[in-house]
Amino acid sequence: MGGFGRFLAIAGAGLTVAGCGPAAYHAGGASPANAPRAAARAGAAAPAAQEAVAAAPRALAARSPAAAATHQATRYGNPDGHRYVPAAGRAVSTAHPDHVIGHGTPASCTSAAVVRAVAEGGIITFSCGPGPVTIPMTATAKIVHGQRIVIDGGGKVTLSGGGKIRILEMNTCGGGCWEQSEPRLIVQNMTFTGGYSGTHQTSTGDYGGGAIFARGGQLTVVNSGFTGNRCYRYGPDLGGGAIRAYGMDMSTPVYITDDTFDGNQCSNGGALSGLYANFVVINSLLTGNKAIGWGQNPAQPGTPGGGSGGAVYTDGNSYNLIIDGTAMHGNSAREGGGGIFCVVNNDQGFLKIEYSVLRNNTSGQFQDAPGIFDSRNGQDVQPIVIHSTIS
Repeated sequence: MGGFGRFLAIAGAGLTVAGCGPAAYHAGGASPANAPRAAARAGAAAPAAQEAVAAAPRALAARSPAAAATHQATRYGNPDGHRYVPAAGRAVSTAHPDHVIGHGTPASCTSAAVVRAVAEGGIITFSCGPGPVTIPMTATAKIVHGQRIVIDGGGKVTLSGGGKIRILEMNTCGGGCWEQSEPRLIVQNMTFTGGYSGTHQTSTGDYGGGAIFARGGQLTVVNSGFTGNRCYRYGPDLGGGAIRAYGMDMSTPVYITDDTFDGNQCSNGGALSGLYANFVVINSLLTGNKAIGWGQNPAQPGTPGGGSGGAVYTDGNSYNLIIDGTAMHGNSAREGGGGIFCVVNNDQGFLKIEYSVLRNNTSGQFQDAPGIFDSRNGQDVQPIVIHSTIS
């Protein structure tokens, strides 16, 4: 997989293009006033507030001193992203949880409690006290049932892999899942840090995905942050320092909505990796992510392979990658596509970038546009660019 022909290396001036492309997916226009990001974060526990945008992640300003004394719930994503979010890409209500992790104190929120709740499934929330809490994970939380699972951190919960383990895994078929419609995993208002998948690429291994690995089913991630997550450092098709989605339900995209990815790395796809998965990345922010493998895909003789897609790496047949209302800067790849690497192995798919800004994404060896490698059916092509800046 991921084979491609010649590499077109260009220094290229920036692109600012308005146009229109295939209508297989269209995220719609800017959201109505007062609604653009609230719809995506409907399940957030943050108080209504104006955004205080100094850096990402950014905290909500509390309306009252009492609320400020309690906590400032974290808000993620591109502060300049105001694109419409389809219903399937939004947060969901957690007003009636099936499981509540914790009993009102940080000490009651443990790795074991997270693992147990995720295995049981349903709607999962946290009660860890009034302030932010980091839960050191000592085991991977695994989804084992083919049903809907919602995990909502209320803008206060961080799950940490400590640089040693994958944090969350969805693979209900023991390696045999492939493009089935369930389970559906919705992760919202969470932070993931220090996740690590050390699995090497093999013909049978579930490799990649330092924070979240999903094989089959559906995945939506809303208002969540991913920092310092990693997967193994080389492998031609191994990817997803933060998230790896593999053989997903092709009727529904993987939605990455109002999320921030900073400082994640892997052989390919420092932040995101998809193999046979449609991706829609809306109103998100991707900075400082790295593809650190080398030797490309397929691996060149004498190399272990990898090194493409500093922020995003996708591959497969008949899929689309859509970047909408998103900012992507300062990502890098040792080989191709410092920001985005997209290979569609037939003519049934495309890369579309709309209402987004991509800047200073460094490609070490090859690209078709600044920071982008786009290949369709073995031919280098240009992405569809709509009202976006790429430089």
